[in-house]
Amino acid sequence: MADAAQAIIATGLSWPSKVVVLSSEPIAPLAQLMTQGGDARILLDPATKLNRYYSGPYPRDLIAFASSTANDLSADAMDYLSARFEDAVQLNNGALYADFLEGARTQIRSAYGLPGTTDIAFAASGTDLEYVALLTVAGRSPAGICNLLLGSDEVGSGCIHSAAGKYFANETPLGHSCTPGDPVGGLPPIHLGDFPVRNDAGTAFDSNGIAGQMTARIEAALAEGQHPLIHVVHGSKTGLVLPHLDDIDALIGRFGDRVSFVVDACQARITSAAIADYLTRGIVVFLTGSKFMGGPPFSGFALLPTGIVQSATPLASGMAHIFRRSEIPAGWAGREILTVEGNAGLALRLAASLFELERFQKLSLANVSRVVTAFGDATGRMADNLGISKVANSAPGESEWPLEHPIEMQTLVTLDLSHDANGAQKRNLTFDDATRIHKALINDGVRLGQPVRCVRLQDGQWGATLRVGLSMPQICKLHALDDATLVATFSEMIDAIESQLAPLI
Repeated sequence: MADAAQAIIATGLSWPSKVVVLSSEPIAPLAQLMTQGGDARILLDPATKLNRYYSGPYPRDLIAFASSTANDLSADAMDYLSARFEDAVQLNNGALYADFLEGARTQIRSAYGLPGTTDIAFAASGTDLEYVALLTVAGRSPAGICNLLLGSDEVGSGCIHSAAGKYFANETPLGHSCTPGDPVGGLPPIHLGDFPVRNDAGTAFDSNGIAGQMTARIEAALAEGQHPLIHVVHGSKTGLVLPHLDDIDALIGRFGDRVSFVVDACQARITSAAIADYLTRGIVVFLTGSKFMGGPPFSGFALLPTGIVQSATPLASGMAHIFRRSEIPAGWAGREILTVEGNAGLALRLAASLFELERFQKLSLANVSRVVTAFGDATGRMADNLGISKVANSAPGESEWPLEHPIEMQTLVTLDLSHDANGAQKRNLTFDDATRIHKALINDGVRLGQPVRCVRLQDGQWGATLRVGLSMPQICKLHALDDATLVATFSEMIDAIESQLAPLI
């Protein structure tokens, strides 16, 4: 494996035997700035210099396939930020911050091939983006909004609050103190609903069945005089894409503008073509820079279809506690209630994420698929060796679907530690056990995605899962390897995960 080891070092994906605790080392000014301008989730523990997701806004050497949860900053991105921003704290100036965000809008449109009429709103996290969706449909009905989430266990946990028009943390990105669950001022009545995406066995529901449930809920909301806002997931916590585009088209054909849609693509496991498909249908798309995109936590942006800003009602008063003026597109009525100050922390996090996005978008689909296939083969062998299963990222009978979506559905593998490949329960490992295993792996230099509730044990408890996810920067590094070295490199890394995981299960 000597050649593979050298290849790993060359890609910048090397690791130590233990996680390095940086308690005696100061955080670089750029990294320190990236922990500001958000909520408590991005703050670093004074002892470990890591946030609550065990990541930091600076490069580290360890085995990390945690893009479904949070990334460390790549070395390349840190070099980019250091070269671009000589005095990044100046981005706290409102005018400079506004200029930066206008440039970021241009970068995003160019990277995804979007028309210049596509408006973009920025937020300190994907959770905050839920407010943007609510704002686009506020005023559509005097009885308020019926906000229907899809797979609440497979989207961000704070979204349950923000999707209901409530605060989700103890502070906002502007430093306003608040209480989770308290309503944000000025929003209309919001009635929250949910559709599960999997049954208790962990099997995904098919798109047509989910669309049927949506139809019934839409009709009920309309009967109550509410405006339905339907969430679509494009790359859930376990890689699901639901409902499919043809089922969305059927719902649009049936209900027209009486219903609105928003796509949760916050994992950023989505192609330019898929984004265009949604936007041309008038659907808002959420993305974040901190998952598959590979940037540091947290940053988010909403892609807004042409004309939606002009048709929106004035901003709700409570948005003055959450957004800065330049984060909301010019032309949105009521934007003047927002502060003009800047947010250097969010600007840096966005800049790092867009650096990763731009270089990834230059890769051909063939190059991406080649890396993703090698990743899938390696994780498949690990699952076989450990006697565990992979949670399917599509419904039964839709086996061809993942093959058409290498970015959306094959860059993320969810391991079911409790069941074997045939679905039989082999271990009585619970979700809490998975949390302990996840932390034990981190202590041994292996960082995977956090457990997700998607399979049940025989006694009804949630079973143990872990997620293994590729990121854009990893693919950008690995695609340059020849086939043999690519396979050997993944074998080296995944075998290391297997050896650490085996005694824990």
